[in-house]
Amino acid sequence: MTVLWITLLFVFVLGFFSRYSVTIRGTLTYGGYVSPNKFLVFIAFSVLALVSGLRNTIGDTYFYMHAYEEINFTWDYIIENKDPAFGVLQMILKSYTTDPQALILFTGIVTNLLIVITLYKYSRLFELSLYVYITSGMFTVSMNGIRQFLAASIIFWGTKFLLGGETKKYFLLVVLASSFHQSALILIPIYFIVRREAWTKVTVILLTATVLIVFGFNEFSQLIFSAIEDTQYGNYGSFTEGGANKLRVLVEVVPLVIAFLGRDKLRSLWPKSDIIVNLAMISVIFMIIATQNWIFARFNIYFSLYNLILITWLIPLFKESNKKFVYYSILVCYLIYFIYEHVISLGLIYRSDYINF
Repeated sequence: MTVLWITLLFVFVLGFFSRYSVTIRGTLTYGGYVSPNKFLVFIAFSVLALVSGLRNTIGDTYFYMHAYEEINFTWDYIIENKDPAFGVLQMILKSYTTDPQALILFTGIVTNLLIVITLYKYSRLFELSLYVYITSGMFTVSMNGIRQFLAASIIFWGTKFLLGGETKKYFLLVVLASSFHQSALILIPIYFIVRREAWTKVTVILLTATVLIVFGFNEFSQLIFSAIEDTQYGNYGSFTEGGANKLRVLVEVVPLVIAFLGRDKLRSLWPKSDIIVNLAMISVIFMIIATQNWIFARFNIYFSLYNLILITWLIPLFKESNKKFVYYSILVCYLIYFIYEHVISLGLIYRSDYINF
């Protein structure tokens, strides 16, 4: 955990000072925001990428490294197995080195690069996005579900296509991401749901459906797992590790409640914010369902990243006299959550052959 604590401190401080040398994008009163100092942003990204890429523990990292060492990634193997792009990636890397750390380093660099680039473009307060990225546990999850988070980061980078309504480009990007993790295809129907005004009848329908799913979860799960039993995710039906922590749901819900209360001002600050709000809503929906079976939280990987953008646009919704209080409250609350999840609940241990503190 010492490495993660140091990472949190360095990344937040670098992100914070990157706003002292800024360029204004647009008029701040009507949706403009600042471009942080690119050099400091690069250093912050480098810290995240190296900490992620030089690890040899956390989640299924060991299994990825072991598979990289043991499997001969031929074209026959790639065609016969799931997620071909990830197989091709390993085949290319292994043609240069048999050291499995190369795979972890490459995915750590690409995943964090795409996420940081997107946060740089769309976050109102860049350092706050980075802080929540770590303290909310998303940075840790990126070191666990490597393939899926890589796919999610590719789609997250395509936020510009989503906001701009560039359907063909967005769908092509989703297809590319699905070649790393097939579940990314869920973003195709989601595209048509989120590209509309927030807090409409559709929102009510989605929330009502979520409540019904939770109360009738046994029937819902049987239907879903029957539908996917012949796919690569058929084994999810035997998943028995319980539901997601309800505290996690609360962490996702609070920013959405604030966005609802300040919805008119948020639209005036950033007209495209409705799309981000809708994605955050989808994130909450999956987390609520995941309280019944944790496996549904895996789908949330694609949507929780948008909370990193949304939360930075909530502070301008408050009166000037309250903004600092809200900002520091976010820092404190997420720090408490970070301690609870990583130290108390998970007892997380970070190990690396290259980084030792």
